[in-house]
Amino acid sequence: MCRRRQEELSIVNRPALSRRVLLSYRSTMDLNSISAVLGVTNSLSGKTWSWRGGTGELNGDPRELDRTILEQLLLSRGVSPHDLARHSSPTLREFLPDPSQFQDMDQAAERIAQAIVANEKITIYGDYDVDGATSAALLVQLLRDLGTDAAYYIPDRLLEGYGPSGEALVKLAEEGSTLIVTVDCGAMAHEALTMARDVGVDVIVVDHHKCSADLPPTTALVNPNRLDENDLAASHGHLAAVGVAFLLAIALVRLLRAQGYFADREEPNLMGLLDLVALGTVADVAALHGLNRAFVSQGLKVLARRERIGMAALMDASRLNRKPQASDLGFALGPRINAGGRIGESTLGVRLLTTEDRDEAREIAEKLSYLNDERRKIEGEVQEQAEAQLANQHNMAVHVVASNGWHPGVIGIVAGRLKEKTGKPSIVVALDEADDTGKGSGRSISGVDLGAAIIAAREQGLLIAGGGHAMAAGLTVASGNLSAFTEFLNERLVSDIEKARASLSMQLDLSLSPGGLTPELVTTLDAAGPFGVGWPAPRVAVGPVRIVKADIVGKDHLRIIAAGKDGKSFKAIAFRAADTEMAQTLLHRSNGRQFYFAGRVKTDDWGSRPAAELHLEDAAFAD
Repeated sequence: MCRRRQEELSIVNRPALSRRVLLSYRSTMDLNSISAVLGVTNSLSGKTWSWRGGTGELNGDPRELDRTILEQLLLSRGVSPHDLARHSSPTLREFLPDPSQFQDMDQAAERIAQAIVANEKITIYGDYDVDGATSAALLVQLLRDLGTDAAYYIPDRLLEGYGPSGEALVKLAEEGSTLIVTVDCGAMAHEALTMARDVGVDVIVVDHHKCSADLPPTTALVNPNRLDENDLAASHGHLAAVGVAFLLAIALVRLLRAQGYFADREEPNLMGLLDLVALGTVADVAALHGLNRAFVSQGLKVLARRERIGMAALMDASRLNRKPQASDLGFALGPRINAGGRIGESTLGVRLLTTEDRDEAREIAEKLSYLNDERRKIEGEVQEQAEAQLANQHNMAVHVVASNGWHPGVIGIVAGRLKEKTGKPSIVVALDEADDTGKGSGRSISGVDLGAAIIAAREQGLLIAGGGHAMAAGLTVASGNLSAFTEFLNERLVSDIEKARASLSMQLDLSLSPGGLTPELVTTLDAAGPFGVGWPAPRVAVGPVRIVKADIVGKDHLRIIAAGKDGKSFKAIAFRAADTEMAQTLLHRSNGRQFYFAGRVKTDDWGSRPAAELHLEDAAFAD
């Protein structure tokens, strides 16, 4: 009965989508009578299909069943019923906290204001990734607008590594800097900041990475992940460093306004900085809920205006001619900025985002695109070698792979690829024979705090340096400690990983027949965006379908043409999936059997008119 009712519910030829579409499967049965969507408890990828957010809030309450699609999407992502209006169209007015709620925020603003008025030399010390580049660019732009031409310093990934270098801080002081502001780094840089203090230079740390109870010596340390933060500030621990820098910008301008600084000058346009905030937030894989979602939503509007010369050049180099989306920040713009720090010149990102010269912007953007292509080649070689090591790690809770000759600039990306492939936290270490150490980068899965584990390993003396946040971390390890470090991680995290993996399921928002896959559906679902980590894009189940055609396109993408009993067909594509068990099963069509597909609906603009296609993530037998 359940399958029959589901098959009858097609939304083809409905430009205005009914709210019943989202509930098409849930509202036609006793919700307590099933434990899996469409009865799928073991898909081709071994997952159970479940409704996102569960079904309890819908059971037996007609008012809940009468919600619109947008409301249902918000509810299933954790929004309270009384808070729907605020989240349906996220704005800064609704989500911005008072910056003064954060520890040391007012002290940081006061010291920077003092430096501005006294015309001191200020240097912004950034990081070589996108969050670091956008954070540095934001403060450089802000100070420029306030009449201060601040300098910036971005360390070289290979020569200096992550975080503030004590030698670099001392050198900046010797060159005349009386105030240094570190962004996206510094929270755990005890030795380097002690060296800076000893030579008399003031340092403000603006960061978002995990902190220890013992904070380094600073003039101010602004970080929502400080252990002594109040509840409101701590609830913003998901901010990227660029988001924290934006809050500092608000606090600084507010203070200068109170001091009468703008009596004879124009206030800076803080809203114009949101394109930087959006790019850094998405590229750093920060959770897109609450304030971050408002940052990205509003930042995309600023980005679409193409007012920042460097950002416009970057979009041109990325061949991004349409209205930008959140995914473009993570897959088109962000990787190009990252490429400079990974395998090129670390300052390219900040130079691009702060230049006022169109020719320079075009040259840098083109260079970053070239470096990004080179990065892909290097990444592919490292990934192939790293995957070969996984064969001996089937019983490991955490994958740790290491080798000489791997480029440190791509290990974070490869770690992410391994995590996606195995469903386990993964760490990739580039060993250096010259000093018997290794630089490592790790990526985790939801429910497993890798950053805290790395800090614990450092405190146990297993690492030379290390830190990060729940989903990503970096480290430096002596080659001789690699085995002990791996054993420590597995023992510490095995229980968390087992729990996280046991609860894994394919979470769905909508079930429909093939005729329901329309451009109008894409528009309706996109209204709940922007999407990203912590605020996942809607996923739909489609079927039952039979496979009309299946083949491999590109290097390893599975392409399928599928048709349903409603007479409608559609295209589905599974990226980088050619060697998976799911792809092999679908390629051989299993003797004409029918399937249910699960994935995300996107608009395909290649044809004469837009069509909807399914980005396939999972499949299950329907008979």
